[in-house]
Amino acid sequence: MALSFCGNNKTLTPYSVEQGVLNNGCFVDALNLVPHVFLLFITFPILFIGWGSQSSKVQIHHNTWLHFPGHNMRWILTFLLLFVHVCEFAEGIVSSKVMDSNQLHLFMPAFMGFVAATTSVVYYHNIETSNFPKLLLVLFIYWVLAFITKSIKLWKYTAFYVGPQHLRFCITALLVVLYGLLMAVEINVIRVRKYVFFANPQKVKPPEDLQDLGVRFLQPFVNLLSKATYWWMNPLIMGAHKRPIELKKIGKLPIAMRALTNYLRLKDAYEDQRTAEDPERAPSIWRSMYRAFGRPILLSSTFRYLADLLGFAGPLCISGIVKYLNVTNNISEADKNKGTVMGVYFMSTTELLQNSSVLAVLLFLALVLQRTFLQASYYVTIETGINLRGALLAMIYNKILRLSTSNMSMGEMTLGQINNLVAIETNQLMWFLFLCPNLWAMPVQIVMGVILLYYLLGPSALVGASVIVLLAPVQYLIATKLADTQKSTLEHSTDRLKKTSEILKGIKLLKLYAWENIFCDSVEETRGKELTSLRTFAFFTSMSIFMNAAIPIAAVLATFVMHHCISKSGPTPSEAFAALALFHILVTPLFLLSTVVRFAVKALVSVQKLSEFLQSDEIGDDSWRNGDILVSLEAGKKHVGMTKAINRKHPMRYQMDNYEQPSRRQMRPTETEDVAVKVTGGSFTWGNNLVTLSDINIRIPTGQLTMIVGQVGCGKSSLLLAMLGEMQAVDGRVYWSKPPECEPSHPGNISWSETEASDEDIRSKNRYSVAYAAQKSWLLNATVEENITFGSSFNKQRYKAVIDACSLQPDIDLLPFGDQTEIGERGINLSGGQRQRICVARALYQNTNIVFLDDPFSALDIHLSDHLMQEGILKFLQDDKRTVVLITHKLQYLTNADWIIAMKDGSVLREGTLKDIQTHDIELYDHWKTLMNRQDQDLEKDVQQDSQTTLERKTLRRAFYSREAKNQVDDEDEEEEEEEEEDDNLSTTTNRRSKIPWKVCWRYLSSGGFLMVFLMISSKLLKHSVIVAIDYWLAIWTSTKTSPKVTSGADTLNVTVSVNSSLISPTPGAAGISGVTGGSDAQSDGYYLPVFIVLCAAGITLCLITSLTVEFLGLSAATSLHHNLLNKIIHAPIRFFDITPLGQILNRFSADTNIIDQHIPPTLESLTRSTLLCLSAIGVIASITPLFLIPLVPLCVAFYFIQKYFRVASKDLQDLDDSTQLPLLCHFSEAAEGLTTIRAFRHEARFKQRMLELTDTNNTAYLFLSAANRWLEVRTDYLGALIVLAVAGTSIWGWAVLPTEGLVGLGLTYALTVTNYLNWVVRNLADLEVQMSAVKKVNSFLSTESENYEGSMDGSQVPENWPQHGEIKIQDLCVRYDPMLKPVLKHVNAFIKPGQKVGICGRTGSGKSSLSLAFFNMVDIFEGKIIIDGIDICKLPLPTLRSRLSIILQDPVLFSGSIRFNLDPERMCTDDRLWEALEIAQLKNMVKTLPGGLDAVVTEGGENFSVGQRQLFCLARAFVRKSSILIMDEATASIDMATENILQKVVMTAFADRTVVTIAHRVHTILTADLVIVMKRGKILEYDTPGTLLEQEDGMFASFVKADM
Repeated sequence: MALSFCGNNKTLTPYSVEQGVLNNGCFVDALNLVPHVFLLFITFPILFIGWGSQSSKVQIHHNTWLHFPGHNMRWILTFLLLFVHVCEFAEGIVSSKVMDSNQLHLFMPAFMGFVAATTSVVYYHNIETSNFPKLLLVLFIYWVLAFITKSIKLWKYTAFYVGPQHLRFCITALLVVLYGLLMAVEINVIRVRKYVFFANPQKVKPPEDLQDLGVRFLQPFVNLLSKATYWWMNPLIMGAHKRPIELKKIGKLPIAMRALTNYLRLKDAYEDQRTAEDPERAPSIWRSMYRAFGRPILLSSTFRYLADLLGFAGPLCISGIVKYLNVTNNISEADKNKGTVMGVYFMSTTELLQNSSVLAVLLFLALVLQRTFLQASYYVTIETGINLRGALLAMIYNKILRLSTSNMSMGEMTLGQINNLVAIETNQLMWFLFLCPNLWAMPVQIVMGVILLYYLLGPSALVGASVIVLLAPVQYLIATKLADTQKSTLEHSTDRLKKTSEILKGIKLLKLYAWENIFCDSVEETRGKELTSLRTFAFFTSMSIFMNAAIPIAAVLATFVMHHCISKSGPTPSEAFAALALFHILVTPLFLLSTVVRFAVKALVSVQKLSEFLQSDEIGDDSWRNGDILVSLEAGKKHVGMTKAINRKHPMRYQMDNYEQPSRRQMRPTETEDVAVKVTGGSFTWGNNLVTLSDINIRIPTGQLTMIVGQVGCGKSSLLLAMLGEMQAVDGRVYWSKPPECEPSHPGNISWSETEASDEDIRSKNRYSVAYAAQKSWLLNATVEENITFGSSFNKQRYKAVIDACSLQPDIDLLPFGDQTEIGERGINLSGGQRQRICVARALYQNTNIVFLDDPFSALDIHLSDHLMQEGILKFLQDDKRTVVLITHKLQYLTNADWIIAMKDGSVLREGTLKDIQTHDIELYDHWKTLMNRQDQDLEKDVQQDSQTTLERKTLRRAFYSREAKNQVDDEDEEEEEEEEEDDNLSTTTNRRSKIPWKVCWRYLSSGGFLMVFLMISSKLLKHSVIVAIDYWLAIWTSTKTSPKVTSGADTLNVTVSVNSSLISPTPGAAGISGVTGGSDAQSDGYYLPVFIVLCAAGITLCLITSLTVEFLGLSAATSLHHNLLNKIIHAPIRFFDITPLGQILNRFSADTNIIDQHIPPTLESLTRSTLLCLSAIGVIASITPLFLIPLVPLCVAFYFIQKYFRVASKDLQDLDDSTQLPLLCHFSEAAEGLTTIRAFRHEARFKQRMLELTDTNNTAYLFLSAANRWLEVRTDYLGALIVLAVAGTSIWGWAVLPTEGLVGLGLTYALTVTNYLNWVVRNLADLEVQMSAVKKVNSFLSTESENYEGSMDGSQVPENWPQHGEIKIQDLCVRYDPMLKPVLKHVNAFIKPGQKVGICGRTGSGKSSLSLAFFNMVDIFEGKIIIDGIDICKLPLPTLRSRLSIILQDPVLFSGSIRFNLDPERMCTDDRLWEALEIAQLKNMVKTLPGGLDAVVTEGGENFSVGQRQLFCLARAFVRKSSILIMDEATASIDMATENILQKVVMTAFADRTVVTIAHRVHTILTADLVIVMKRGKILEYDTPGTLLEQEDGMFASFVKADM
């Protein structure tokens, strides 16, 4: 038929204009073309010229920067305009078909309008990018013209009585409205920007976030289309393929999303609730969350509702397509004439919707829109959740810095609780926000679904619906059960982790005492409990998966059986499949609802914990509240404890906000300038009503050296803390003198926000920062240099001087990267002495007037401590005239003190100069003197520890050089190693990064057992075939109800809407095969129904079996992996622990084991299920319409690339998220541990700043990760929509080939399931890949060598009481730590008689400790032998050897448990024996006073005893084991004189008949020995009695003793 613009109808004379030009419909349509053509003519040249030159003109980021006013409005209106144009086009084509001849004017203007609208938005975007608003005039003119021409058309329609009952009238009216609105938007731009008609156009800057180019997260700044499709992510995700995404690449967060911004929002909302009437009332966290973050949640909910409503469009469209598939448009002449006006046919709305092609396009659009809205809703909630988490973290941190110390030390707030708040509770709340829109969206969805069902099937539908609704509580029950078992699993696994980490920390001791297996069994026992609860967990998980899969089958079954009973006939295809689809729509929300409710419950608990934490005591409450008359009113707001610490220099160290600022303090006349700190009548408590310090009256003179001395545990450290305001003052006052005004304000105070800068300055001027070195050294996870400078500016000279004073240079030289080496929790483990010296160096380096040192010598030997005393304290600090307070046990330094405070039992015994004490308290002075003499003798021998520390250092370092490089790689993953081996060209990297780790997957599956793997695979395949069979059978059955010709199309209201519904079976539509026409209905039902019931039952059973097999496969794999890991590691040689950082080993037991236990099984299940669903769906479709395979090819290619790019990028982002989370969590626990130090230094502001940076970094990674997930889902959803369109297209246009309409419905339904599952396939693949790296890491540890436990002799051949004499022969002994390393002992020969006391000394690294380890066969003895009582120890089984010797190590190790367990874990000894040992170690009285005596509790690491007491426990432990050989490895290094005397006495008396080998740390300890061995560089240098050796003037030993005199 010839095409002509106005049609070529002879009778109607389309071109005549007799009634007036405008009354010719064709002319009006032609007029409508004018504006569109005008726009295209003008904009195209501009666009081309612009594109040519744009690159040079515009800066890189600009394309995202500037939005003209009304930006989003314009995009939304343009989208609506495009949609209306599509409708107009469709209506034109369908109307034109009705006419006798083709009428181009019906659809041509619509098509041109569509092109013009698209051009307009492209044009606008380019103008906006180049920020050149003058060109917008073109668009303004276009909108005006279009508006005018459309209005003329509308006016003509009304003149000819065409009304809203005609579709074209409605479309035209809509267009008029839209053009009008767009015109208004354009006018608004002119009004705001004044770019034309005004004298001075407005200059606009881009948003401030984007002026600094660090922000790479562009979602808030890009245009609407890019926002909806995440187009701006493309470069990042595609680029990940070439090189991994690093932190630099993801840049900074936009300001609105930074933790500080959100913290202030939440904080304001929180504080606003504190009313004047009721200041005590705790503000509600819920309300503050709602106030701060309510609006985005509402927006997200709106998107969600829109998506859910559009979801119902899917099934309805399909039913329409099937219904009208072969209905030809044979409209009667009468109707046609009735609809013709102005020579053109006008149709009603319903007529258009009866065209299957139109419906197919509508279905496609509905799907695209629904998915876009859904993803937008997800994104908004996730962004809000992340913002909330940042705000909560800042709130918690702020609170941590103000927690009262007693809270921490009395155990009301443990580190564990704080870590939980940070790691768990904030994440729970974040997840709750992610899911909360579901709470109100789902009920609406359910109600609508039920209404539609009733409308389709009548009462019997309600039966099916009630099945679903009744089973929902069961699902909720399962969900709560899951939560409970997860809790108990968590308890067991924390318990197991605690035990594991204790084992790893004390591994050396365990090996030396041959106790590995005892401890290993206790871990296995806990693991057993954990596995029991994991089994329950697996069972409930599989139940929930099963319910989800089985409910729709059950519901359908119930409905159709019921329908059969009521109407005595089965349903028609339309009813059947519409019902099926709706059931699936119903199941998803019901299933998810249980999850959401569970999360809501968890969130309630978390909020409860949070608010308790935010209400707990703060230190500020006592330090300055009511001491000072001048505290301003509002500072008293939170008035809590009454205490009298006046003029503390702490006044408001922590206010990060100006909520409560006391005014500046006036000085009191009472304070004299020569006293830096003065305490009057003070008594202090740790907050448990027991007064720790009482009746304290002391003064600390300015610029002088004050020493505090006293026995262990007499309250010396408490006194310092009391002065620092960390204790609660019950009575009395602490005065701090006013610091000189000239002191520079502290460099650490980087203020948090502008508002505080001023306060910061005032504050820092008005109080001291105190350099404080605590007794328990506290290091940051940072480089050595950062630990020492601690935020001050770096001054080379000063730094050098401090390092020399603390003799840290040798240590630094040994570190792999010098002072840039990371130390701390996750860094390199330093020995106690090194850690302590770094802490002292930190205190010396700070430029403060007052320095508090709490027993800095405890872990140092004489040399180091002398050096530190002379160079550091006397020279470095005193030259600066700094006020120094020093706690010490080393009385020989008293002579240097300007002022001495002697303490006893929590009160001051004496105060004054040494002279005063000499004259007034002769007794005390004499006591000191005797102790000092002892110490002078000490001096003699002390050359050594130098030795020890460094020896340890050496072994440690030896380890490091070999490991440093390897480790970096190890942690990243072994993959990079392989990459380096291959020639590193891009293609190999790319392949490596996008390959799926099949090998590891296979390892994982095989560790689960082959039977389980076989069961899983076969049951999965069976289940999916049965599900397809059910749908197919249903199709045949329902098809018998209809004659082959008229299949009602409601068949296939299928699965569209099940948003990631977990186990939804695709339900094919009526697979009615045309030949099948049953006899009578009754007979056919009698035949079909039983088969249907049987199939459904089989399907349900198989669902149960598959869900169980997967979970239990995962469980058996987890069991065997953990068991092997534990055994391997506990039996590994000691060197393994030197070279592998503790944190790395612990990670395998915590994070990785957790992933293997709980995360891999569900991911595996989900992956197999969604893959099989997609494959079966595509198979079914292809068998119905083979034509579909043609469009399938390009779609598959697209899908392949999307998943390939996404998996690589997702893995990188996931790694970034994990690796940025760790420092954040560490920073929290670090701050909580070092509270006193941070507060004494006054560095709160700097730490807050650091925390904000860490939080933002982590949030950036997480945001990018979730944006990448949205990127993927939008793309796979659009692919899915295209698949549906392809199926619909091939079915409609390839219609002639098809047997029945039923099959079309079946195909479309299956196509809809594919849309749901495509993104799950990719997401699960990516997740599995990340999770498999846990298996990989565990596997890498499984290849470590074990120690050789067997030995060549049988344990039974060793005499029971061996070694009875304790005679040791060392013959030509050579020892090394590893076959790769140099020997540390070379050809050592020695003979030790039974019962001899032998001392070994020598400089650092001379091999003393290696010798002690050689006795236990802990090192590689590759030549020579050690013979004890006639048996070569290398031949003995290790447990036998090690269980017969005793050793006391330098660092006392205690395990949590009871005292009895610590002395005798094997439960071999009687109580009397234990008491005897305690008595010998002088601990009996102390233990008697403890509750429970021998069963008294020992906390983790023995923290509830002092270091000295711990060392004595170790002595008792060695004594309990009645072995005739005792080795003491510098056991006296960390104890005070009194304790050491006890030790020496014990060794002389209790061990009189045993052989004792002492590795000396203070030379005097071995002056009384029977034999002295002096070692140098792994060889024996001198070997004789001490007397003989001292006579050799030039001998090494003599020089050691001399050096110490």
